[in-house]
Amino acid sequence: MSNKILVIDDERAIADIIKFNLEKEGHTVETAADGEEGVEMVFKYKPDLILLDIMMPKKDGFQVLKEIRAKLQTPVIMLTAKEEEVDKVLGLELGADDYVVKPFSMRELVARVKANLRRADFGNTNGNSSGEIIKLNGLEIDLVKYEVKKNGTIVELTLREFELLKFLATRSEQVFSREQLLEEVWGYEYYGDIRTVDVTVRRLREKIEDNNGEFKYILTKRGIGYYFGR
Repeated sequence: MSNKILVIDDERAIADIIKFNLEKEGHTVETAADGEEGVEMVFKYKPDLILLDIMMPKKDGFQVLKEIRAKLQTPVIMLTAKEEEVDKVLGLELGADDYVVKPFSMRELVARVKANLRRADFGNTNGNSSGEIIKLNGLEIDLVKYEVKKNGTIVELTLREFELLKFLATRSEQVFSREQLLEEVWGYEYYGDIRTVDVTVRRLREKIEDNNGEFKYILTKRGIGYYFGR
């Protein structure tokens, strides 16, 4: 199945190599050479997935991601030459679904693109099942429509955030370590660290929990991991 992919990277050689390899996989690929052009292309081209560099002229990747997430939940994989943890964490906190550190192998990048597109395609397909809606203390999780409501109001989640919430909610009161969640939710051999899980949990809590400092849905088992409370 062909998907539209947008590569936003000011390093032309890297963008061209990515474009060549993804087109070999059957995808349609467009490129943008700076942050400003990237934002314009996102809303004009409406890609199924975005590969976004961090260090770029005019607008850096973080600013571009903020503008994307203000309107769209399109899967975003961050590309960065920095291995500093703060960059990875900031990207995840702003709503990135994944990241890879340069230099990366094309095999790794293609695998991550496939995994994120597969998850997005599944999330956008309602299928024939009647599905299930999990309800708990004002929270409704529609497992077929990939929709979450809090007290009747739709909560905008990234696909990764929804996948994590769905995984925990369908296995309520079962505790999972961060390593288990990386393997089960991210869905392939993940090269990131376990803080990826902590950041995604924190973003989820900010969106679905009440602001009283007490958690009702995603709970922590000290020294072990996380679970969904009933």
